[in-house]
Amino acid sequence: MIGKIFITRSGYDPQLGKHVKDPYLGPRPTLGACRPDIRRLLQQGDHIFVISGKVPDVNQFVMGGFEVGCKIHACEAFRMFPDQRLHKLEDGQLAGNIIVDGRGRQHKLDNHNSFERRIENYVVGTNLISLTTTDEIAEGRRQTLDALRDILQKRGMSPIEVVGRWGTKLTEKQVLQLREWLEALKRISKYASN
Repeated sequence: MIGKIFITRSGYDPQLGKHVKDPYLGPRPTLGACRPDIRRLLQQGDHIFVISGKVPDVNQFVMGGFEVGCKIHACEAFRMFPDQRLHKLEDGQLAGNIIVDGRGRQHKLDNHNSFERRIENYVVGTNLISLTTTDEIAEGRRQTLDALRDILQKRGMSPIEVVGRWGTKLTEKQVLQLREWLEALKRISKYASN
């Protein structure tokens, strides 16, 4: 088992920024359009963790992580996960991470290059752990940088200085430490809110 941790694009933050459409950290987590390099590298049983994008005057946080359950083609994902097909939200933001249409062609809302490379290895996850409540996110913002420094044994004044522009590979030990830290953070937040 290995893992990968990476930062979403600048401005993407589920609480204080743009809508994070990929990865999807809902009941059935997925990574479908972004980071084809990570999707190709990781295998069943490996783990993916994601950090919110940079938003001015706000600490970034580890939004969550999940285990790779399986990898499928985007056309299969289109049939299995209709709620993850690309669409616009009421506020005009893009949502969903399935970039094909019903005919298997590039969806009209997907304006990225390298379509053929991006439709392979749609990751369907399992064993999701994510920070979702206001208290969990606040605690995550407070603890993330120190936790990343400690777990990854790297110095840096921001998450990007610790994990790098393209993310960082994780050992099995680091995957387990990240999961344990997130679980502890959720427990602390639940206890504090009671």
